[in-house]
Amino acid sequence: MKDDQAGTLPPPPAENPPTPAGEEVYASHQKVYPREVHGIFANLRMLGVTTLLSLFYGVAWLPWGGRQAVLLDLPARKFYIFGLTFWPQDLFYFAWLLIIAALALFYVTSLAGRLWCGYACPQTVWTEIFLWIERKVEGTRNQQIKRDKSNMTPAKLRVKATKHAIWIIFSLYTGFTFVGYFTPIRELATEMINFNLSPWETFWVFFYGFATYGNAGWMREQVCIYMCPYARFQSAMFDRDTLVIAYDNERGDPRGSRKKNTNPGQAGLGDCVDCTLCVQVCPTGIDIRDGLQYQCIGCAACVDVCDQVMDKMGYQAGLIRYTTERAMTGLRTRIIRPRTIMYTVLLVVLSAGLLYAISQRLPLGLDVIRDRNSLYRETSQGLIENVYTLKVINMDERAHRYKLEVSGAEPGLTGLELVMRKPYVEVPAGEVVGLPVSVRVDPIELKRASNQIKFTLTAADNRKLSLTRDARFLGPVMSR
Repeated sequence: MKDDQAGTLPPPPAENPPTPAGEEVYASHQKVYPREVHGIFANLRMLGVTTLLSLFYGVAWLPWGGRQAVLLDLPARKFYIFGLTFWPQDLFYFAWLLIIAALALFYVTSLAGRLWCGYACPQTVWTEIFLWIERKVEGTRNQQIKRDKSNMTPAKLRVKATKHAIWIIFSLYTGFTFVGYFTPIRELATEMINFNLSPWETFWVFFYGFATYGNAGWMREQVCIYMCPYARFQSAMFDRDTLVIAYDNERGDPRGSRKKNTNPGQAGLGDCVDCTLCVQVCPTGIDIRDGLQYQCIGCAACVDVCDQVMDKMGYQAGLIRYTTERAMTGLRTRIIRPRTIMYTVLLVVLSAGLLYAISQRLPLGLDVIRDRNSLYRETSQGLIENVYTLKVINMDERAHRYKLEVSGAEPGLTGLELVMRKPYVEVPAGEVVGLPVSVRVDPIELKRASNQIKFTLTAADNRKLSLTRDARFLGPVMSR
């Protein structure tokens, strides 16, 4: 704790005045001034914040194989994730990953409550940085409160303007970095320096910058309390063995201030000295002593500050602590239980399935588009011909030469002749090549008007790169 925690502790915040009878009053939002706190959980939280922000701002600049390591190139319809290239055809992998992420969130919540919210949620991460900037510019909690209550002066205007200027610059850089995952960030930086950004790039940089500035600078806890749906349905994943932050009522009550050498038992008091520091450090402004509340994001700031007070008073730490409802009643917490077993099995199966699917993913795509302008046509040799356009997609990191073959997918359909300009097709790495082809057959071979055929595409340098697609061949039915 900084100097604002030294000396006489400020009195508890005054309660709201009673609402006059017969009137319905909606209380206006009161700004929360979280007091800075130090401790093991604060250090863990800052470690998480530093790590996540370093990844967000750093990975965008990381090169990989002559390109950006992570780039979601929407115009080219290619998603580069380090050594992998994903195409629109691979979007089901993304959906698969989202399902795993949702299950992982539910799993963590069932075990450790809102650990995600307190340490890794983007709202928490960016709010922590904005609070850090605010403290560096405006000072401690008490200094901020005093300044906000004072009249506007040149000194106050200068401090406020400095803080918001830093916030805005940081927010715009955040928006710039976000767009840098969709437009190569080095090109984006060059365009920005030359004032040559496209309208859409400019819009999204300012849009996400404004969202960061508004959410982390102004709305803060209101996003967690009112806007985030996770806070509303988290209780459905809680049970008596879920880790939560709780105040020990039996040990702490009755509350009351006292001198350091006072024996609480003889004074008829609990261990809680009613200093309200647990309220002052809470980023959502709640009193954890009132019990578990959906506004609690599990950041453990109250745990750190309460342990420090207990240490100064010579009491045992843990008056406010991570615990479970079952442990609070003296029973043993059960980590292995039906819901955790179910989540573990689902996560293992889905994660293993995704890794296997990606490892077996064939970096080759083939789309067959039949010419719809005519059902079929007859050549001068009396053969029936259908025309197709094949889209060959090379999703590999190097060029390949492919051989194309056609065959009947039904018994008895033989004699198919493939007509194309070259006996092979060359496709550069990460490119799509359109290939016009036609298929001819003696009408005597056709047993019905619509016949199933298949195209097989095989890489000349790697027989494992082979893909087959079905198509329809239309023609007349010869009478027999």
